Amino acid sequence: MKKEYLDESFDLLRQFLSYMQNVKGRSETTVNEYFISLRTFFRYMKILKGVVPENTDEQNINIDDIDLDFIKSVTFTDISYFMNYCISERKNGTAARARKACAIRVFFNFLTQKINVIETDPSKQLDTPKSSKKLPKYLTLEQSIELLNTVDGSTKERDYCILTLFLNCGMRLSELVGINLTDIKTDHTLRLLGKGNKERVIYLNEACLSSIDDYLKVRPQGKIKSAKDRNALFISRNGNRISPKTVQWLVKKYLTNIGLATEDASMGYSVHKLRHTAATLMYQHGNVDIRVLKDILGHENLGTTEIYTHLSNAQMENAAESNPLAKVKKRRK
Repeated sequence: MKKEYLDESFDLLRQFLSYMQNVKGRSETTVNEYFISLRTFFRYMKILKGVVPENTDEQNINIDDIDLDFIKSVTFTDISYFMNYCISERKNGTAARARKACAIRVFFNFLTQKINVIETDPSKQLDTPKSSKKLPKYLTLEQSIELLNTVDGSTKERDYCILTLFLNCGMRLSELVGINLTDIKTDHTLRLLGKGNKERVIYLNEACLSSIDDYLKVRPQGKIKSAKDRNALFISRNGNRISPKTVQWLVKKYLTNIGLATEDASMGYSVHKLRHTAATLMYQHGNVDIRVLKDILGHENLGTTEIYTHLSNAQMENAAESNPLAKVKKRRK
């Protein structure tokens, strides 16, 4: 567990974070989000309940002295005040408030249902802020082919293989950098370690197998510095397992080459957008069943995958034109 959690948390919060990480198998990123959200929440609670002066800088408020009696004093009204504070003072958007609401609910559920230290859950009636589902940004089939065709340079085999796996398999960044040589099986399958250390097996198509073979012919051997990195599939120029930052950089470089990368974050093209691209292309062009797509992407819930059932404007236009009544016009008298 991170030293920050140990130093800045109170005992029940440390128990909660340990449970989420070690028992529930939540990723380090998720556990860290829980910690930050709950630290913010309890800092505000100390201000709200007058434990510290109202004008105290939030960053200077310690929560390591929070005890069970203080937690028992938290009411649903207090939580509502906090959510309003997130809007009015912190200017949190819907997604940020939803994360905080989730952390609060999961924490109090842990206290009431798992370790039974409090009887009443004050967060039980807390609603999650609703956000409109934004369609994920993705590359078209033509843009995807153009992206692959632009790969060049001294690491072209490695880079081409990385882009091919992203665009064909829809894997996450962490899953790609974590691939080991031993994860590639002779039956053309690949073992991935996804969120919460959950394993899944995907099948490699001809394009993936070909790009892996081409890369393995030039993959560094003697340059690998650490014994722990010798089994890594993708190796950096420094002789280590390739880092997420390096992959993000090279993806942005090739997207720039075809005019799709921008400093403006609102454009939204990134490594994760290649995952969206793979999912969208499989659904729109490959007629892949949504339940199969769920397993390929490693989603826990079908609802997460259903965002890919959106249709392109061209498809909607074609559907409208294919209606047998599309050419029927009012008969003139």
